[in-house]
Amino acid sequence: MCRSIKTLRPPYAEAVTEADVHAAALQYVRKVSGFRQPAAHNQQIFDEAVERIAAATRELLDGLVVRAPGRSTTAEPGSGSVPHH
Repeated sequence: MCRSIKTLRPPYAEAVTEADVHAAALQYVRKVSGFRQPAAHNQQIFDEAVERIAAATRELLDGLVVRAPGRSTTAEPGSGSVPHH
């Protein structure tokens, strides 16, 4: 849907700023609403939506548990193990 929203969790992003979170929320609201810049009579609800989505995004990122990468799916030479597919 929103191809320009980048992944904000490790290992894809190490140092996520408030600006990154806000930019992702803004892009989402723009996409969903169909407005790049809302009319004056919609500005308040538009801005509130961006802030709520940014808050939800921060909550999500703060709550995610990212596990260490799993074992390699290729066998190491001489290990005698078969790769899992």
